[in-house]
Amino acid sequence: MFFKSPKKNKRKEQDHSKQEDFSTELSTSLEQNIVNIKKMLDQPSDLITRPFIVGETGPACAIIYIDGLTDTKVINDSIMKNLQIGVDEIESRSEETETALLDRLSHHFISSGSVKKVTTMDEASLAILSGDTALFVEGTDQLLVIDTKGWKSRSIEQPTTEGTIRGPRDAFTESIRTNTMLIRRRIRDANLRFKSQQIGRRSKTRLTVAYIDGIVHNDLLQEVNKRLESIDLDDAPESGYIEQWIEDSFLSPFPQMHNTERPDKVATALTEGKIAILLDGTPFVLIAPATFGAMMHSPEDYYERWMIGTLLRILRYFAAFLAVFLPALYIALVSYHPGLIPSKLAFSIAATREGLPFPAVIEAFLMEITMELLREAGIRLPKPIGQTIGIVGGLVIGEAAVSAGIVSPVMVIIVAVTAIASFSLPSYSFAISIRMLRFSFMLAAAFLGLYGIILAYIMVNIHIVNLKSFGIPYSTPFAPAFKSDWKDLVLRVPIPMMNRRPKFLQPEDEKRIDKEDQS
Repeated sequence: MFFKSPKKNKRKEQDHSKQEDFSTELSTSLEQNIVNIKKMLDQPSDLITRPFIVGETGPACAIIYIDGLTDTKVINDSIMKNLQIGVDEIESRSEETETALLDRLSHHFISSGSVKKVTTMDEASLAILSGDTALFVEGTDQLLVIDTKGWKSRSIEQPTTEGTIRGPRDAFTESIRTNTMLIRRRIRDANLRFKSQQIGRRSKTRLTVAYIDGIVHNDLLQEVNKRLESIDLDDAPESGYIEQWIEDSFLSPFPQMHNTERPDKVATALTEGKIAILLDGTPFVLIAPATFGAMMHSPEDYYERWMIGTLLRILRYFAAFLAVFLPALYIALVSYHPGLIPSKLAFSIAATREGLPFPAVIEAFLMEITMELLREAGIRLPKPIGQTIGIVGGLVIGEAAVSAGIVSPVMVIIVAVTAIASFSLPSYSFAISIRMLRFSFMLAAAFLGLYGIILAYIMVNIHIVNLKSFGIPYSTPFAPAFKSDWKDLVLRVPIPMMNRRPKFLQPEDEKRIDKEDQS
């Protein structure tokens, strides 16, 4: 049985009474508009109201803005100074209508880059809270919203999660304007599109969908827009909220969208026919769709020669195999299939495990959980201390655990190799998925040995084949097979041979390099 909360009813009554205190309609009275906007925003301490008169006998005006969100230099130089310089002309046309006066102020006196006329109090309050300045004029029920955004933001720095030896050193920031600029610097194509909308019922966060018209497939673009329109959140502080809302399967451990802070990676994805989603307030940009093969790619693969890029990719696939299967294989071989281990190695392992109180699976879980704790502690602590804790903690705990007879030295080696292998994966989100799968394979090996690993492997493959990202199979171009895309999958052929965009994306313009034009 459900009861209505008296507190909630009281709160609703309070909110209703607040709405009745002021009008949400714009008035022709300047004083009334100022009172209404102050009541609507609950008179915050950082709300600045500056009444003034245009010229000596011009109409009464007022600008309203939020201190800290605006650039005061733009307000002083582009609004206040210009309005007072044009005094004579305003006075000579004093008989003109207020609407014409707003147009003349906008076209001749305000020198800001963006000025628009709004007709509702909701639009005015949203613009003020977004960093714009509202200009109210006596006698008119309209106002001008002037772009004066100018809050402090972080400078462009190096990527922290996707480092490379060779390649650009700039990364996205929390400012969506800076991020779109970084993409435009790399793609000077007139068909590059940035479509903006607001996400979050209360936060009104700006979200931008980026794509190249003429390359991206129309169905993919419509699917992305359709899912973005379905978002109904109070707040979206990070692109992870968007990713979790629009992904295909929230039960899957695999990330179904790329997240990156590298502008070069986004620019490459756009030219392939993918779509980027930028959210104001976060340096991580989403790229859709995602595939299993693309998760193993790094921008550095294309910056080095094709043989080096191919070798690095093969090394990454081998590292992913070790990160998933190595502890499980050790548990299965030691617990169920010791006959498969070479005799000398088997005797050596047996000697190191002599006197240990736990079976191999408990050993493995103890060390893996310890490693995960060290990894998390290293991330949360300040950077200099975190690195020290990671290295010293691993050495001290490993050595102490072996000396205490809790784990064997072989297990310490296996856990260390597994951790190093998982660090070599370029996508942090994908590496976390691999870590989760590792524990599942360890449990399967503990119950059924190699048969358990094989069964778990089949189940994971079935899941990957059935998983989709915006309608595109996650396992493509492996299955369904697009053989023409295999030249940029595990192998990376020379750049001149990559003359077509990925076929599985069905781009409108398939040619990336026109050999006839080259000749």
